[in-house]
Amino acid sequence: MIVAFSVAPSGTGNADGSVHDAVAAAVRIVRESGLPNRTSSMFTEIEGEWDEVFAVVKAATEAVGAYGSRVSLVLKADIRPGYTGELDGKLERLEQALSNED
Repeated sequence: MIVAFSVAPSGTGNADGSVHDAVAAAVRIVRESGLPNRTSSMFTEIEGEWDEVFAVVKAATEAVGAYGSRVSLVLKADIRPGYTGELDGKLERLEQALSNED
């Protein structure tokens, strides 16, 4: 499965509303998990089996909780049993489809 998630604290007390330190704590946990992952400006994607992916999402969410009085978690999952390598595979097929249009 692939899970795309975004986690951020609120009630941080930061005048500028910045949450980058909290997000860095979450991304650090994802990267240290050893699971395939990718982070963009809005979401972090992680690929693996259900239990291992959700254990990482839980740990990342708990880490962000240390930065504020409340945590917001947005999550989207692509559950496709029997498939691996889809974090890159989906993008490769998209790029192939786009290049076939030329």
